[in-house]
Amino acid sequence: MKKIKNLAVLILIVLILLPSLTTMAADKNEELDLDIKAGIIVETNTGKVIYEKEAEKQNYPASVTKILTAILVLENCDLNETAIASSKALSNIPPAYVVTPLYVGEEMRVEDLLYALMLKSANDAAYVLAEHVGGSTEGFAEMMNKKAEEIGCKNSHFVNPNGIHDDNHYTTAYDMYLISKYAMQNEEFVKIVSTYKYTLPKTNKYKAEDRVMENTNSFANPDSKYFNENVKGIKTGTTTQAGNCLITSSSKDGMDFINVVLGAKTSDSKFSETEKMVEYEFGNYEYVKLYNKNDIIQTIEVNKATKDTKVLNLIISDDIVPLLEKTSEDEKIEPTINLKENITAPIEQGQELGTISLNIGGIEYNAKLLASNNVEKKTYYKEVAIIGGVIVIMLALIIISKKSKKNKKRRKRKLT
Repeated sequence: MKKIKNLAVLILIVLILLPSLTTMAADKNEELDLDIKAGIIVETNTGKVIYEKEAEKQNYPASVTKILTAILVLENCDLNETAIASSKALSNIPPAYVVTPLYVGEEMRVEDLLYALMLKSANDAAYVLAEHVGGSTEGFAEMMNKKAEEIGCKNSHFVNPNGIHDDNHYTTAYDMYLISKYAMQNEEFVKIVSTYKYTLPKTNKYKAEDRVMENTNSFANPDSKYFNENVKGIKTGTTTQAGNCLITSSSKDGMDFINVVLGAKTSDSKFSETEKMVEYEFGNYEYVKLYNKNDIIQTIEVNKATKDTKVLNLIISDDIVPLLEKTSEDEKIEPTINLKENITAPIEQGQELGTISLNIGGIEYNAKLLASNNVEKKTYYKEVAIIGGVIVIMLALIIISKKSKKNKKRRKRKLT
């Protein structure tokens, strides 16, 4: 009966606290109220999600699809390879979709096509590259889905290389974060998406150099109100079904974020909502150094060590610098220390003797605990030598004493 009563009290407490717990969980998103279908902000060094809205819900990606296309091309081609525009590739594009333009039989370097793809968002460049890499649009789509799965995407399916609408072509904000984070590890990709203007060279079918590929991302435009030197790329996208999409990478003070916006209402709002994201992450988060490399974490006494070396400092192997929310109050973060069992001399300087870990916001920060100096093993040679010396002296004294007594007896006999 008592157990039932206690359970009832516990349930009552949970019911009372549940609304406040729900409110606490929602506070973050309420601080950043974005008018978008779906989105996410992740600090890529730690994997910390600082904002999300319908991040696992399937949405149409429009041209942010081209991020995956570009990275596949970069991983499967040399930039100086030549791709040829086929009539099939150029005939796949519905009216009003952006094109380079390219011409049937036109030969162009892969690198030039990538700039057309990622800056101007040229759909013809996407099909030409897909055929060059995958043999066909269908073959390339298979490669896209395989790559997405390798990266860790769980709720995506791609049927074309550019995001031209298809009901079976979809992704999520979280999956696009994974794809974007992966792509931004490629230096050539970063170079391309960070470029504002690129002029295509003359080709066998086009003799002028007036095809200027201008980045559709206003954050890359020095004349735009949204220009921000801390923001790189990554890709815009727009279709009627997808709405207005934008994925960017922002970096400052050692922090690196991927910002995903899917389904903003207007072309301008994908930039204004992203700008809110950037202001929020830089204004509310920072790296804080809690421990410096070689800081003394704990002092221990080592078993079987010499008197001079038995007291040992354990030092930390690396800095621990977690991403923390800026607050007016300092939060005390207690570390977990695990030492090896039966730590016994001898020990070498730098030898690992344990670990230190901190769980901050669900993220584990770990480092090793190392010996700050050598610890010598206690030996008993000296003690044995001393004891042996004492015994020898005692024996000598006994012998001398016995001889002395004998001598005295002899003298007495002589006198008598």
